[in-house]
Amino acid sequence: MRTLRLAMAQINTTVGDLEGNTARVLEYIQRAKAQEADLVAFPEMVLTGYPPEDLLFKPSFIQANIQRMDEVVAHSQGITVVVGFVDSRGDIHNAAAVARDGQLLGIYHKIYLPNYGVFDEERYFKAGSECPVFVINGISIGVNICEDIWYALGPTAVQREAGAEVIVNINASPYYAGKRGFRERMVATRASDNQVYTSYTNMVGGQDELVFDGGSMAFDQRGELIARGKQFQEDLVVVDLDLEAALRYRLRDPRPRKERHILGTVGSPQVVHVSDYAPGKPKIALGPSVSEPLEPLAEIYSALVLGTRDYVLKTGFQKVVMGLSGGIDSSLTAAIAVDALGKENVLGVAMPSRYSAESSLLDARALAHNLGIEMITVPIEEAFKAMLHTLLDPFRGTKPDVTEENLQTRIRGNILMALSNKIGWLVLTTGNKSEVSTGYTTLYGDMAGGFAVIKDVPKTLVYKLARHRNAHGQPKNAIPTSVMEKAPTAELRPNQTDQDTLPPYDVLDRILQAYVEEDRSFADMVDMGFDQETVQRVITMVDRNEYKRRQSPPGVKITPRALGRDRRLPIVNRYKQF
Repeated sequence: MRTLRLAMAQINTTVGDLEGNTARVLEYIQRAKAQEADLVAFPEMVLTGYPPEDLLFKPSFIQANIQRMDEVVAHSQGITVVVGFVDSRGDIHNAAAVARDGQLLGIYHKIYLPNYGVFDEERYFKAGSECPVFVINGISIGVNICEDIWYALGPTAVQREAGAEVIVNINASPYYAGKRGFRERMVATRASDNQVYTSYTNMVGGQDELVFDGGSMAFDQRGELIARGKQFQEDLVVVDLDLEAALRYRLRDPRPRKERHILGTVGSPQVVHVSDYAPGKPKIALGPSVSEPLEPLAEIYSALVLGTRDYVLKTGFQKVVMGLSGGIDSSLTAAIAVDALGKENVLGVAMPSRYSAESSLLDARALAHNLGIEMITVPIEEAFKAMLHTLLDPFRGTKPDVTEENLQTRIRGNILMALSNKIGWLVLTTGNKSEVSTGYTTLYGDMAGGFAVIKDVPKTLVYKLARHRNAHGQPKNAIPTSVMEKAPTAELRPNQTDQDTLPPYDVLDRILQAYVEEDRSFADMVDMGFDQETVQRVITMVDRNEYKRRQSPPGVKITPRALGRDRRLPIVNRYKQF
């Protein structure tokens, strides 16, 4: 019986760390060998990390990555290795090298280059034109990369027509909420439509604003899931493929034969014959390798934790400092930071003003106690008085307004940055997507920092994640109940609440979903039942504050349309919808 033991190595790499990434690949090759795998697949551009962006304009970087690929090839004794790298034949290509027994068998160049959302691959790469199939030990294996698998009549169909029995697709597919199910349905469809085993090896880890969630998977010729890796963790997923069963199934279905006349527009097939089938020694059968997927809130929370951990550690920091106001946003951010870095690596700073309620300070202290983090208190009253005195003459004849409010948050930003400079800890900001979208944030104030953990988390989701953390985190119920029950407030003037300036968050977030995520027009949103005046106000706030968002720190992407990389609007913009 012809079988293939396939290993999918979803590993956490760092952009530009060619030495470290290569060492990780070599480690997992040995782990795959220890499990008697015949083939081990690594993620897309695993040697360079993804996305390397303008590092690709540096010839020395390209050459160094090719040298690392050669090193991986030399370590492929006794196993087939599929590894992502950047090739430079003629032009540069997003490529996959296929090696065995110390020999480079061939290279696949990615054909479909994504150039939307967070992807800019057409900026860097030339598209490939060949769809190779490698016959190794009598088993025909087609290799392609990420976007290539999303096309029904793409490289997979060409490779199937050239005899491929197994498709090995390698990926750097970034996370957003709900994407796992979308991916699985798509890969299952490719497998069943082409009657081939189809594997999908995905990267894991955080890179700037992106998080790669792993969840590598394999489907049989019927489109049934036979393996799934862990989410948000490194994993080596190993599965046995019964090629005889796939062949019997395939012979009974003539549908693919009718597509031959249109496949030539995709890429030319190429068969690389390496070795005929030769039975090996029997292997101990593997048990099921299907990890259970996380529930939606657990999935999002895990993405925030991983994205925070990797951003902090990969940029060379170990510890973080953040303001603790006693509010829901700073409380959730603190909990995420503790889960990402450990309680000993998080410092909370309470900075009360004349408008801070005593209950807010008590809530901040309770949170710090529950999480086990150190908290210091730095009152801002004297600094605020000094600023008001300094500006007394320039402000003479004017009434207090948002200017005086912003002075307070800018003082707090200065304190946090001063602590960061002095002790070398990275500042985490605590603004959520609802605030960032509408500009309900202070430039050089609460926006000052190195990483914005919940920048892509709408306010209504902040509450859901806080309840999730209280129910499932350690310790449980770390975020005080009083924090979740009180009305949100910036506490920058007497008796202030967020709803003095913003619509209720349940309304605001639905409008922002329609406008920011779905690009709906003003007329569309009014037709959806939203109040016309409210929609006008929200659109105006969103459009007017693009200049602020351009100056905000990066943050974890968890929605399909994150502000920044996904949504790029001009700052100077006179287009009006009403």
